[in-house]
Amino acid sequence: MAEDTRPRRFAVLIDADNTSPRIAAGLFEEIAKFGEASVRRIYGDFSSTRLKSWAEILQKYAIDPYQQFAYTSGKNASDIALVIDAMDLLHSGRFDGFCLVSSDSDFTRLASRLREEGADVYGFGAQKTPESFRQACRRFIYTENLLPEAAVATPGEGAAANSLQPASAAIPFLTKAIAQMETEDGWVSLGAVGQRLANIASDFDPRTYGFRKLSDLIRKTGAFDMEQPDGRTVRIRAKPPQPSKETTPARSRGRGRGRGRGTGSTAPRSQSE
Repeated sequence: MAEDTRPRRFAVLIDADNTSPRIAAGLFEEIAKFGEASVRRIYGDFSSTRLKSWAEILQKYAIDPYQQFAYTSGKNASDIALVIDAMDLLHSGRFDGFCLVSSDSDFTRLASRLREEGADVYGFGAQKTPESFRQACRRFIYTENLLPEAAVATPGEGAAANSLQPASAAIPFLTKAIAQMETEDGWVSLGAVGQRLANIASDFDPRTYGFRKLSDLIRKTGAFDMEQPDGRTVRIRAKPPQPSKETTPARSRGRGRGRGRGTGSTAPRSQSE
């Protein structure tokens, strides 16, 4: 029974060269939402002053540093060490998934390989992370959303001023998710939309648009109807298209021209006219 209720175990592997230490608190808070960070390892050359900020907080977050000296310029020994350890941990059979923390597209094949073996892969990286790596992960979380100053709107407020994208940018994703869920009346549950969004775009996150909750983002777009009948689950649908405002006047102008000709002479015009 205990085995069934235990939290899912994740190995957290951090590429120090491509990750800011300022995300550390937000990173482990995010991981706690879906599992336990059983292994916490970080890879880099900590003899370099460039990684001093990481070295100062390793003990606070119980992160094990894996020192990789940069013996040769242009060769990233840290990336190789991270990949080797990931495969060793995978074959140990002790983990439900991996958290790869990097903005480097070099880890795309690693993410794909881990998923081929049935492991869940959560990626964490900056918005500049190449799409190949983002889509190779089951979920991808932008590290900008994990920074201490990352503001999101509270209920009743508009989008945060420093959101990565405007709310309108989410409309195509939401429309596609709803369209894939065929229903007779067009209404779909909010929870089902959230699950479908995760399949459509691994990096979809309401916080990217300045909102904590998906429902608040949907309301902000103004492109969808929302309701909660009799206290049941919230459901949404795309708003029906509005009729064009120019349709009626155009017809009126056409009828006016016809009547004008009818009230005049019915004789055919001569060629000289």
